Amino acid sequence: MKNAVNWFEIPVTNYERAKTFYQTILSLEITDFHMPEKNVEYGFFPHDQENMGVGGAIMRMDEMNPSTDGSTVYLNGGDDLNIALNKVVDAGGKVFIPKMAIGENGFIAQFIDTEGNRVALHSMN
Repeated sequence: MKNAVNWFEIPVTNYERAKTFYQTILSLEITDFHMPEKNVEYGFFPHDQENMGVGGAIMRMDEMNPSTDGSTVYLNGGDDLNIALNKVVDAGGKVFIPKMAIGENGFIAQFIDTEGNRVALHSMN
């Protein structure tokens, strides 16, 4: 097994607001893959599909609810997670845990997104 995680989904209540938030803080494009027949709005984060790289999505679906409880998804914070973290508040989120060192494993931070999810960032710097 290469990775313990294959895929993650972050529940959202307002798809377009969440899409704008994540695109803004992470400086990336989310690819829409909606399923109107199931009343689902879905968008992929960039990932290496050819090599079965770990990936994920934001998802608006009646049965899924944002939460600050439960599992924590750590998104790639790039070369320095401060770049993304410094955009969180202006994009409509809240910093929950500021950047902190975790020894030889780099740095982490946590935030609350526009939908009410607790999400984290990780980087080596």
